[in-house]
Amino acid sequence: MKPTDLLLRLRSPVILEQTLEPEVSSAKERLSPVKRVVSVDIFRGLNILLMIFVNNVAEVRGLPWWTYHRGDINGMTYVDMVFPGFLFLMGMAIPLAVDARVARGQSKMEIWGHVVWRAVSLLVLGLFIANASHVDAQSTHITQVWWTLLGLVAITLAWVRFPGEEQHKALYRAMRYTGIVMIAGLFVVFRKITREGEIGRLDFSYVEILGLLGWAYLLVSGLYLLFAKRREILVGTFAVMVVLNTFSTMGWLRWMGGGPVQWNPFEAGLSSMTMAGVLASFVIVGNAVAPGFRQKARSILVTAGVLFAVGFTLQPLGISKNRDTPTWCLYCTAANLLVALALYWLADVKGWKGWAKFANSAGANPLLPYMLAYVPFLLPPLYWLSAMGTSGAWGLGKSVALTGMVLLITRALLRFGVTLRV
Repeated sequence: MKPTDLLLRLRSPVILEQTLEPEVSSAKERLSPVKRVVSVDIFRGLNILLMIFVNNVAEVRGLPWWTYHRGDINGMTYVDMVFPGFLFLMGMAIPLAVDARVARGQSKMEIWGHVVWRAVSLLVLGLFIANASHVDAQSTHITQVWWTLLGLVAITLAWVRFPGEEQHKALYRAMRYTGIVMIAGLFVVFRKITREGEIGRLDFSYVEILGLLGWAYLLVSGLYLLFAKRREILVGTFAVMVVLNTFSTMGWLRWMGGGPVQWNPFEAGLSSMTMAGVLASFVIVGNAVAPGFRQKARSILVTAGVLFAVGFTLQPLGISKNRDTPTWCLYCTAANLLVALALYWLADVKGWKGWAKFANSAGANPLLPYMLAYVPFLLPPLYWLSAMGTSGAWGLGKSVALTGMVLLITRALLRFGVTLRV
């Protein structure tokens, strides 16, 4: 089974009515009212549900070409736009989450610690998913099923959140530390059989989508923490990322591509889509750059048009997700800007949000459905729940059924206040 190609933005932050400056000078400002931007949750929920669906459809044979990733073929389908949606949404949430922490009185050092912890957590979760199906029972001295089950238990203990944890801090810390020790132990004992027939250890060459998200999150969050008051610098970093991605695709920067992921962590194309989300949050969510919807719409439409034009100009370099070409990045970024604007108009301006109520739970805590959707792929006894080995309408139906089942479980857990956050 191939690792899935989508990701997610993990912890759903408190979203402020407007983007705050990185420093809050008074207690009154720290205690100012907060408001959720409904369209961001809707966008996130729809994206995570689409991710679950297309991951299953990828295992179904005999469907039209536009239901699959294009792979190494020049071009893209809607499937190739789901992962960029996660990157974009993660970027939109970065200033909102960071500024919410500032508003609660956290210091920059505390926020830096949180950013690093979240990035490391994403890398760990990505490594778990990427390696779980390759456990060799004989050399690991534990079966693949039990290694994976213990890993899922460890992840739950380390990152689960539940009601009343403030009143049971000792229990919460004990659970968290136990989970961390367990996952570390499982990584240490992990063994697999390499293609050469030798015994290998944990493979760091691919950190799955969550790991790629972690690198992009670390870089872009760091830039935001350094230059939040200098938005023109953040715009400049986006432009630099696009240029670097272009040079890398042209082969001018060999060190930036073609090697193992651990030697190429801050991939310019993926980071550019994340930074685009940060900049979009200034315009769509905040009021300092564009106070009214007309100004927001004008800014987003012009920016999307420019990005489409630049992407079209660079199209001779190819349109490929696998090669992370700049045209793919720019087309997806422009499309995400338009979707974010449309959803903001529908949900936050017009108040039409009931149509997306089904996606609320997935949008509120996307890590939970993301991990739940992987369980049938990582545990052989549950393969039958997935669409692996199916074809046509039967496989399509199973993909819809698994997506619905994950959504129902997520909603049930959230009713009891149980979430999964890093």
